[in-house]
Amino acid sequence: MTDMVRATGLVKRYKTVEALSGLDLQVEEGSVVALLGPNGAGKTTAVRVLTTLLVPDAGTAQVAGVDVLADPAGVRARIGLSGQYAAVDEHLTGYENLEMVGRLYDLGRARSRARARELIERFGLTDAADRPTKTYSGGMRRRLDLAGAIVAAPPLLILDEPTTGLDVRSRLQLWDVIRELVAAGTTLLLTTQYLEEADRLADEIVVIDHGKAIARGTADQLKAQTGGERIEVILADSTRRESAERVLAAVARGDVQVDESGRGLAARVDEGARSLQQALREFEYAGIEVLEIGLRRPTLDDVFLELTGHAAEPSTDASTEGVAS
Repeated sequence: MTDMVRATGLVKRYKTVEALSGLDLQVEEGSVVALLGPNGAGKTTAVRVLTTLLVPDAGTAQVAGVDVLADPAGVRARIGLSGQYAAVDEHLTGYENLEMVGRLYDLGRARSRARARELIERFGLTDAADRPTKTYSGGMRRRLDLAGAIVAAPPLLILDEPTTGLDVRSRLQLWDVIRELVAAGTTLLLTTQYLEEADRLADEIVVIDHGKAIARGTADQLKAQTGGERIEVILADSTRRESAERVLAAVARGDVQVDESGRGLAARVDEGARSLQQALREFEYAGIEVLEIGLRRPTLDDVFLELTGHAAEPSTDASTEGVAS
């Protein structure tokens, strides 16, 4: 397979802030790659470089085989971009917004109108097609913005935190739309700070922190880096904590963790279900009453914490907010 995106050693500085610190990135044709990281990690800056909105201070990048510095117009002709905020004209209807995008891409009047009708239906906006978009909900605006990004059927679609600010229902609806685009063969580069979003949508995840790619792989590969599954237990009686610790220590790899209440315990294990079964037998044999017990796989939250030493939460650093996000 060919690379739809290939970036090497990208550097971008904003005065004293280095938003990108030698970022390397590859996106294979037909794949979905998620750039995962909190605000301030460098995700949006990377998108702005790849879409020719920013010039890097160092490094190289090609998009759909076109150099972003040598031929920025050629890059823009080959991509669709949906940013963090829906770029729609509030005074035009949904249909008029899409027709306008088609005309801007020189599709011609007839083709622009046909494409607008096709996408209005595809994105579930038929009932609102002739309403001004200022009357649309946030989720409807995001769907319209995404439709606008694919009017010209670009080989590469770049979505920069497409579900930011949406409620859970709207986010799930937009995920369904994105899956349909991917199933139809669209190559997708997605930035997100939602770990679940990357887990559900991406073939490969690139974890970014402080402007660098610090890990990459499938969701399962990244989760494996945290050291396997965990048995989690909640005891009925905290006075049995020491006995419960001994039970878990017999199957654990490493130390048994105990929460502040003394009733919640957790231990990493190598043999998953077999270790859980052994622990259950030992708890019963020792007469230790358990309110809850289960086997939990690592989440991408665990991965990010393991890789970076901090949680994947939005940055509150005013020096980088809105600049290097």
